[in-house]
Amino acid sequence: MKHRVVSGMRPTGKLHIGHYHGVLENWIKIQDQFDCFFFVADWHSLTTEYADTAAIRDNIREMVLDWIAFGLNPEKSIIFRQSLVPHHAELNLILSMITPVSWLERNPTYKELQDNIEHRDLSTFGFLGYPVLMAADIILYKGTRVPVGHDQLPHLEITREITRRFNHLYGNVFPEPEAFLTQTPKLLGLDGRKMSKSYGNSIYLSDTAEETSKKVLSMMTDPARVRRADPGEPDVCVAFNLHRIYVPQEKLDEIIPACRNATIGCVECKRILAECMNDHLAPFRAKRVELSSKPEFVEELLQDGSSRASLISDAVMAEARSALKI
Repeated sequence: MKHRVVSGMRPTGKLHIGHYHGVLENWIKIQDQFDCFFFVADWHSLTTEYADTAAIRDNIREMVLDWIAFGLNPEKSIIFRQSLVPHHAELNLILSMITPVSWLERNPTYKELQDNIEHRDLSTFGFLGYPVLMAADIILYKGTRVPVGHDQLPHLEITREITRRFNHLYGNVFPEPEAFLTQTPKLLGLDGRKMSKSYGNSIYLSDTAEETSKKVLSMMTDPARVRRADPGEPDVCVAFNLHRIYVPQEKLDEIIPACRNATIGCVECKRILAECMNDHLAPFRAKRVELSSKPEFVEELLQDGSSRASLISDAVMAEARSALKI
C-alpha cells in the first residue's frame, strides 16, 4: 500500500514565493507518490487569530487558488477544509483527555511565540493545546508520513507520543506517523530578512509581472558593493538567492564572474532575474486568473474534498470509539 501523507496550511491569504518553494512545491511533487490529504487549517488559525476572524474566509479562497493554479490536483489528492470535517474536533477532544500538560509546555514553538508576540494574548487553552489538534489532524486519516523540515521534528514527535499513549491505553488503532523530511530553502525577502507577509518584504505568487519587476529592482544586493565599479560577491547578495532558483545555470555561469569583476551592475543583474521569474511564473498566474473568475470554484472544491475526507474519517472514528468502548 502507498504511504498516506497528511499536511495542512493555515489560511493567511495569498502565498508568496517562500511558501511555494518551502511547502507547496513539495506537495505537488509527492501527490504522484503517495495518498495525499492536504487541508486548509482554518481551526488552527484561531489559535492565534481568535480575536479577528474577519479575513479567514477570504484568505482561504486566495490560498486555495494559489494551490490549484500552481499544480495541486484535486483528482490526485483529497483537498479539504478542516472545519468542514467535524471528526477533527471530536478526536482533538479525546486526545486532549490523555495528553499531559507537561508535553505541551515543552513544545519549543509554544515558548518561542509566547516570548516574541507582544500584541496578542496567547495564554489560551487552544494555543497551548494546538499540538493535540495537529495530532488529531494527522492520525484521523491514519497518516503514515508527514512532510516536515528538520526544525519541525519536535512538533511531530509530540504527535507520535500522543499516538503511542492512545494505543497503549485503548489498543492499536493508529499508526505512528513518521517524518518525510523535506529540504526547505530559506528565501530572503526584499530587505534581506526572511520572506514574510508580516514584514512586507514578499513577492507573491499572484503578483503581476509589473509588480514582480518593481519588487525585484528594489531588492537589497551585496551591501559592500556601494558603487557600480565595485566588485560584488554573489554569495552575500540578497537578490542572488533568487537567481539560483529562477535563472538558468548557463546564465548564472556568466553573471557570477561578471559580478565579481564589476562588468555587470546590480540593476542589470536584477532585471535579468525579474525577466526569468516572470517567464517562469507566467503560466501559473494565467491559470490563477482563470480560476478566480469562477466565484464558486474554491467553495465547491473544498466541499467535495471535505465530503471525501469525511468518508474516511468516519470509519476511523468508529474504530476509535470502539476502542474507547463508548
